Amino acid sequence: MGFNCGIVGLPNVGKSTLFNALTATAAAEAANYPFCTIEPNTGRVSVPDDRLDKIAAIAGSAKIIPTQLEFVDIAGLVRGASKGEGLGNQFLGHVRSTDAIIHVLRCFEDDDITHVEGSVDPLRDLTTIETELLLADMESLERRVASLEKKAKSNDLESKALLPIAQKVLIALQEGKPAKSVDIAKDDLPLYEQLQMITSKPILYVCNVSEQEAATGNHLTQKVFDYAKSEGAAAVVISAAIESEVANLESLEDQKEYLESLGLKETGLKRIIREGYKLLDLLTFFTVGPKEARAWTVYKGAKAPQAAGAIHSDFERGFICAETIAYEDYITCNGESGAKTAGKLRQEGRDYLVKDGDIFHFRFNV
Repeated sequence: MGFNCGIVGLPNVGKSTLFNALTATAAAEAANYPFCTIEPNTGRVSVPDDRLDKIAAIAGSAKIIPTQLEFVDIAGLVRGASKGEGLGNQFLGHVRSTDAIIHVLRCFEDDDITHVEGSVDPLRDLTTIETELLLADMESLERRVASLEKKAKSNDLESKALLPIAQKVLIALQEGKPAKSVDIAKDDLPLYEQLQMITSKPILYVCNVSEQEAATGNHLTQKVFDYAKSEGAAAVVISAAIESEVANLESLEDQKEYLESLGLKETGLKRIIREGYKLLDLLTFFTVGPKEARAWTVYKGAKAPQAAGAIHSDFERGFICAETIAYEDYITCNGESGAKTAGKLRQEGRDYLVKDGDIFHFRFNV
């Protein structure tokens, strides 16, 4: 399991440049005019994890397979998108199908790159996009509630269960509050998720700055960080231009040298992935052997059978137990044999909660 992030923002804020850099492809056309991305481009990137390389070295794995992260480059939204302005309705539908939103905000001045609003103001841009997302949710839910009311009168049990939740969310939207602000009982979450509210999705604000300000940020990024903090959200500073340069460097040594020359320790991709994992409450577990070392992703709170199911549905259906070694124990004991000798290999059952870095070998019977 990976996760899917939709990259949104106004036209000409650096979305497609960032997408190209992150996926190291030219799949999205980064052009200096609105709507250059007509269809959403999807790209998969490997999630960097030093732990995977270390366990592979110990096991002598012939192949290393990292877990994957998916980005969807969604064309620039504009004011009025919820009413169909620009190519709004089409793009809002693409946003609805993603797990999380990466909201790219222009925090750099450049007279050569036009701004659709005529000036650079990331908080204004942020409000424009989030207002359109909220209006899109409200209009969608108004139609849904009307349909649910009709079905509920016909004694449709599912509609009767979903209607009060939908009405509660609709009231919040009509008050200008996002769906995520509504307190939903744990037992009602499966029903709530059926509503597919865009404003229920976690958001990561990405401040796109010039190369010179990538290490320090600027007064505009500080405004975004202050806003994100007030909303309980996260923000990162990146330079799409730098990410593009790094993507074109072939060796890791060249990349590291280039980043260090700019006062940076890591790429923006790593920061985005790290914050993305926090957003979605994800964790990584590993499988390792002579053929391959592989990273897998599950949600926090997943139990051992669910982790097995991330590999193959048969593993979950026929789950017997999970032979488990903590990452630190695997490294300290120099592999599975040493961990077994030291008593660090455990057999965990169906109720075991997966921990980040667990190394599993699943026993199953189908």
